[in-house]
Amino acid sequence: MTKEKIGQRIKKFREMEDITLAELSTRTGLDEDFLRAVEEENIYPSLGPLLKIARALGTRLGTFLDDTISQDPLIIRLEERSEELTILKGKNKPTSLRFYSLGKGKSDRHMEPFFVEILPESSTEKKLSSHEGEEFIVVHSGEIELIYGQETYILKEGDSVYYNSIVPHYLSCKGDKPASIYAVLYFPEN
Repeated sequence: MTKEKIGQRIKKFREMEDITLAELSTRTGLDEDFLRAVEEENIYPSLGPLLKIARALGTRLGTFLDDTISQDPLIIRLEERSEELTILKGKNKPTSLRFYSLGKGKSDRHMEPFFVEILPESSTEKKLSSHEGEEFIVVHSGEIELIYGQETYILKEGDSVYYNSIVPHYLSCKGDKPASIYAVLYFPEN
């Protein structure tokens, strides 16, 4: 069985709710061409737009990653991790972030835990985004640059940061070597 991509899942949920792309554009404030690229080409510039899409469809972000039910506790073994979401800077541009869900399979979750690989390409275009919720991050390897509002912070291996996501922010790799983080994102219910 082939793995259903996130864009396909979004399209399926949109069609189940009998919502056109134009209506989804109005509900999210996102351009219709951008939404089409998300559904058909699996292009994701950041988690912010995906959160807006999930809210407009009356579901949670995790539903786009999976919709299976698990038993507690959910254990994800290192060798079982699989890439769930790749953030691209745009069509035909390099990958900048790779997300590995650490909550996939727990359908009643209220947080979205990830292991994230942050590639040097992430530092080329620093476009800040904001969304409701909170984020907690621990740097696993390498160095990270966090732009948070008007301030810039450099985080090294073992450092952590906890912040309100409503403040415009951007996370990128510092330098020319990849970095990795553990991130827990919380998005409040509608």
